[in-house]
Amino acid sequence: MLNRTYSPKPADVDRHWYVVDAAGLPLGRLSTEVARLLTGKHKPTWAAHMDMGDFVIVVNAEKTVLTGRKEQQKVYYRHSGRPGSLRSETAAERRVKRPVKLVEEAVRGMLPKSRLGRKQYKKLKVYAGPDHPHEAQQPERYDVAEANGTRRLA
Repeated sequence: MLNRTYSPKPADVDRHWYVVDAAGLPLGRLSTEVARLLTGKHKPTWAAHMDMGDFVIVVNAEKTVLTGRKEQQKVYYRHSGRPGSLRSETAAERRVKRPVKLVEEAVRGMLPKSRLGRKQYKKLKVYAGPDHPHEAQQPERYDVAEANGTRRLA
């Protein structure tokens, strides 16, 4: 009997396209499930050193929910590196200006901080409304609420 470790080859990667409806889902619950799909951890052939993940399309990003008082208390900072250039905005302000950035940054923070993570992040497509231009890829619907046992809020 031979015990051999299976190591997937790039040709073995089978990529799917998934559409995730973010309406009424808590941002953190949504982000963890999307990051899981992007990394490929839902597949039995997952390997930490390879990009095994699928493409994920998130629609209705403007309708995600932040629980508690995070809408007013959560602050996003950015700094250009020049003195006096620290800028901040609350989650409520960001939702009005750039609702897509809420989801993108939450998912990006859950991916590896490496070349592999940057490659996985490129497979994420986020849209504020219900429409997306990826019908040609024939994406499957993926219900996050059903997958991790959460319920849609609001």
